[in-house]
Amino acid sequence: MKGGSGVFEQEPFNEVIACAVMRRLGISHVNYTLKFDGGKPYSLCENFVTPDTELIPAWRVKEAFKKDNRDSDYTHLLRCCDSLGIVGVSAAIDKMLVLDYIISNEDRHYNNFGFVRNAETLDWLGFAPIYDSGTSLWYNTRFVGRAMESKPFCKSHDEQIKLVSDLSWFNADALEGLGDEIAAILSQSEAVDSERRAAIVAAVTARCGRIEKLAHEKSSILGDLYDKQREIAETPRKSPNKKHETELNGE
Repeated sequence: MKGGSGVFEQEPFNEVIACAVMRRLGISHVNYTLKFDGGKPYSLCENFVTPDTELIPAWRVKEAFKKDNRDSDYTHLLRCCDSLGIVGVSAAIDKMLVLDYIISNEDRHYNNFGFVRNAETLDWLGFAPIYDSGTSLWYNTRFVGRAMESKPFCKSHDEQIKLVSDLSWFNADALEGLGDEIAAILSQSEAVDSERRAAIVAAVTARCGRIEKLAHEKSSILGDLYDKQREIAETPRKSPNKKHETELNGE
């Protein structure tokens, strides 16, 4: 159970909005709900680990091996996961970075995502469902839509989103009506007026549009590569010259 901070006390609402985005896009996440106590907003979520499992924060994984000077923070984490036998990490991080771009998350540090393993056998069960996304949506500034710092791999969301390797899973149609859902969630806040709600909806909508454009660009690039590879495969090979043919035949 977590409360908000600052003038807008927006974090609990942001958690629920992040869940709405992830639910629509099919991203594994911890579900948050809103609760009011004494007029104050709080977000609630159930514990996603059990007596048989444990959460290992990403910072522990990245510290498991020494970083090669040739690696970025991103590639180093992937190498650590590969060495430990944790599978499906790249695809899961792709989805996390897309979410963080859409909601302009400022605080996805290495303790705010991680991995789940069996507490007895220590077998890795995979990437943890995404949690703790409240410090987003310009929660502590009046300047909605401005560029905010990102974590953990790049300081800019525009740079960090370039790390996403696959967007074939991104379904823009699933986000239809998201703006109305965001407005309905924020309308429960006494600290967020209609002007701020509209600005947040507009900013998120614009960011969803940029992800959709990026998905189309990546799809076009992959399509061009596929067409080129198919063209090469279907092009008849030239017959070797007479001298080469003689050598191949052992003459």
